[in-house]
Amino acid sequence: MRSIWNGAISFGLVSIPIKLVNATENHSISFRQIHTEDGGRIRYRKFCELEDREVGSQEIGKGYEDSDGTIIPITDEDLAGLPIPTAKTIEIVAFVPEDRIDPLQMDAAYYLQAGGAPAAKPYTLLREALKRSKKVAITKYALRGRERLGMLRVVGDAIAMHGLLWPDEVRAPEGVAPDADVTVRDKELDLADALMDTLGEVDLEDLHDEYREAVEEVVAAKAAGETPKEAPAPESGGGKVLDLMAALENSVRAARESRGEDAEVKHLQQRKTSRSSPKDTGGKKSTSTAKKTASSPRKSTSKTSQAEKKSTAKKTAAKKTPAKKTTSRKRSA
Repeated sequence: MRSIWNGAISFGLVSIPIKLVNATENHSISFRQIHTEDGGRIRYRKFCELEDREVGSQEIGKGYEDSDGTIIPITDEDLAGLPIPTAKTIEIVAFVPEDRIDPLQMDAAYYLQAGGAPAAKPYTLLREALKRSKKVAITKYALRGRERLGMLRVVGDAIAMHGLLWPDEVRAPEGVAPDADVTVRDKELDLADALMDTLGEVDLEDLHDEYREAVEEVVAAKAAGETPKEAPAPESGGGKVLDLMAALENSVRAARESRGEDAEVKHLQQRKTSRSSPKDTGGKKSTSTAKKTASSPRKSTSKTSQAEKKSTAKKTAAKKTPAKKTTSRKRSA
């Protein structure tokens, strides 16, 4: 990996020569601007306003525009000679617990590479001290014309540095949250928890950039003179979700089906049962009322009914007795 900055880490009176290398890389597909009529490349050329001619990169420098429009030239030597300790040094100013750092402040990530054999021992010392303290180091450093905040932490056997935004560069979340007073029910939270549990965890190594792959397929198809595949039609049922409970239940069911699990939503089943129970109770009551209504005109024939019941009971007893004997024979056999 090519270094983008050379300097040293200032750890008290200990100086550790290091090289700064990018810890990340961009895999996004870049496009060129073209003239749509003939496919010609569109290029931006740099002209000097005073001489009205194109200039090369070797002729271009930096300048600061004053409030009255005056341009003040600033050279690399001017910036290199700034009277601050962080011009060529990553200065450690404090050690804090990692949870003290707001993720909103996180910026670009770098690896700190030991600058030769003399840096091996102090580099390892700082790495092991960070491990044992379970803290991160807050640093200040200068890069690309400005002083920045940084955070050092251990990644494997290396020390990584995350650029941090200054606290006043992070906006407060004012006016972002809903203004309305919204109450979330426990049942909705339970379903949200169920959805989170169903989705579970994921190995980040399994995730990939599907958009980039789709763009690559389009480029390959057009290069081969073929028609790119059309995007699938959006699923029906889109639009505004009015029933939050139904949306959560459907989400849990879909997530479980995608993982090959039982798609039944127990919470949903319980709600259905509780809703249907009054109907069952009402049915039993109406049946009982019907029985009472049907039996009321037979009060005059109660003696006949009692005789019939006794006869039926004797027949039932007679039927039950052989059945018991037969069962006992089967057991003894």
